[in-house]
Amino acid sequence: MAQRSQDKGAAGGAPVVTEPGRIRNVVLVGHSGAGKTTLVEALLAASGTIGRAGTVADGTTVCDHDPAAVRQQRSVSLACAPLLHDGVKVNLLDAPGYADFVGELRAGLRAADAALFVVSAVDGMDAATVALWEECAAVDMPRAVAVARLDHPRADFDEAVALCQRVFGDNVLPLYLPMLGDDGVSTVGLLGLITRRVFDYTAGLPAEVREPDPQHLPAIVESRDELIEGIIAESEDESLMDRYLDGEEIGTDVLVDDLEKAVARGHFYPVVPVCAATGVGLDALLEVLTAGFPSPLEHELPAVAGVDGSPRPPLTCDPAGPLVAEVVKTTVDRHVGRVSLVRVFSGTLRPEQTVHVSGHGLAERGHPDHDADERVGHLYTPLGASLREVGACVAGDICALTKSGSAETGDTVSAKDDPLLIAPWEMPEPLLPVAVVARSRADEDALARNLGRLVAGDPTMRLERNPDTRQLVLWCMGEAHADVVLERLRAGGVELDTEPVRVALRETLTVPARGHGRHVKQSGGHGQYAVCDIEVEPLPPGAGFEFVDRVVGGAVPHNYVPSVERGVRAQMERGLVAGHPVVDLRVTLFDGKAHSVDSSDAAFQTAGALALRDAAGKGEPALLEPVDEVVVRVPDSSVGAVLGDLSGRRGRVLGTEADPGAEGRTVLRAEVPATELLRYAVELRSMTSGTGTFRRHFVRYDPMPAHLAEQIRKEHRHP
Repeated sequence: MAQRSQDKGAAGGAPVVTEPGRIRNVVLVGHSGAGKTTLVEALLAASGTIGRAGTVADGTTVCDHDPAAVRQQRSVSLACAPLLHDGVKVNLLDAPGYADFVGELRAGLRAADAALFVVSAVDGMDAATVALWEECAAVDMPRAVAVARLDHPRADFDEAVALCQRVFGDNVLPLYLPMLGDDGVSTVGLLGLITRRVFDYTAGLPAEVREPDPQHLPAIVESRDELIEGIIAESEDESLMDRYLDGEEIGTDVLVDDLEKAVARGHFYPVVPVCAATGVGLDALLEVLTAGFPSPLEHELPAVAGVDGSPRPPLTCDPAGPLVAEVVKTTVDRHVGRVSLVRVFSGTLRPEQTVHVSGHGLAERGHPDHDADERVGHLYTPLGASLREVGACVAGDICALTKSGSAETGDTVSAKDDPLLIAPWEMPEPLLPVAVVARSRADEDALARNLGRLVAGDPTMRLERNPDTRQLVLWCMGEAHADVVLERLRAGGVELDTEPVRVALRETLTVPARGHGRHVKQSGGHGQYAVCDIEVEPLPPGAGFEFVDRVVGGAVPHNYVPSVERGVRAQMERGLVAGHPVVDLRVTLFDGKAHSVDSSDAAFQTAGALALRDAAGKGEPALLEPVDEVVVRVPDSSVGAVLGDLSGRRGRVLGTEADPGAEGRTVLRAEVPATELLRYAVELRSMTSGTGTFRRHFVRYDPMPAHLAEQIRKEHRHP
């Protein structure tokens, strides 16, 4: 993969191609701070897409245009930045590296055909990056490694490569080695291992190509032999290894051709040293992206079905095929409105075309199933926040739609006369709850509008209006995600506060008891008169509520018996000791009194409620808390710490087992009270350096420990 001449497009022009074979969709991944956004900026400048590279520190980069990203100086959302090199359009997808924004990363992986892992030559990598490599390996996604930040005083390229080889496995080999300057510290060029040439960047881009100096030859020879053996091992020509071992000089063209095929198949992972600040290696990296990575024609496409679930044949990346595209990201711009980033998998998307927009399967996250026909307005090529109009978007390409009335992240865009649904990508469950409250009635309206926009674009956030606690709860991926969500709400003109999340408890009685309800009022004219006697019995957990009528002799007229039941049910909803709903009771009405004039439906409802309250004083009421089953996946090294933490949360460990989906990881199962899990998403991440994940589901209600229940009762009595 020798370096070639660079075809620079005019600065600011939108790159347009009409053939899928001339498109590359590449997502940049790596831990936060590895240098992904800075590298994208340098590639855009090197290709002539922008006139001058911005900086993260100044908040002037193309990809980090979100106000939250500028303030935090880290990416918080997926950004698309296309460039043109050697007649090939490369859609660079800059994905956030921080774990809270994994939903944006998932969207980038969905839209991409290959992944560029950016590894810092200073800081190495985090465990989440290693896990992501394994995930890409499971689906044979082509990968390459860019070792960045070579200009840092503590940069160590050799150690970075050794680290990649230890954690990523075989066939992670450099195509180039850094060449140091006369000071012995700064990187001024590259040593090409295949071509055995020096690429000198002392005068900037393009590099000056020359023969290596004598002192460079030993390093080139040693690393070149290892590289060639790795390439030949992946060659489809089985005779090549024998020829190489017999001492035959393998031609550069043969090596480059086999290398490109191995990279495209996802079996070989070239490493390129790059320095965004000095330009070293940028043209070499562009060549890997265009010549080594596959086009959309070579990438397996997601499965599709009819909107009714009926099976459909596999898609092909054909501009003349049926239109199938997917909204991988939705944002709301205050000037433009809703902007949808769309990956076209089949067919060609054109302006003024009527399409069908379908979204199914995310109702539990606040995205009701929806289907609508819409007319596409203009099409754009996005460059960060900038939109540049284009005339069409062919299969394999990425574009932006504006002013769609219904398109949300994950939706399928297809032909009106043949609507389809793309199989959804895996989306992590948000597990950190944040309760928000608007400061005024006007803010409540603004909050509702802005939440609708955020939910449309962020499927990792779940909106819950809890009917028991009457709280509006935003379920987020973590604290950083929550901060961004709240900042975007406030930027939309919403004045709001957060409050402690309350867990929906239940109440019950633990022993049988009798209750007497007497509601008698005489104040002149028509009075109120109702008396009822009830017997209350606890039922097994989950049995619900039973009401039994055992009145004899008409002590309570038949038409007032339902009134007593309504009064009892209303009091159960209001709670008996701490304001939480009462469950698992049998209430038997066995006696009472009525007045021929003053009795009424309302009077017997009140008497029924009073009778239940009276019984509660004798029936030893108890508070019940929800218990969730928690499935935690952690590295083996973190098992002890996580088990101890679960025990400290009043958890009951059900068992542990090796994770069948990942070597070196363990699955822990436990039952934990929901009140102990409010911040578990944050604390598990801290315990496992960001590598632990968990999911939870409700199991049952259990009695709350007496000291905790008493504390809640006191808070209810003295709020």
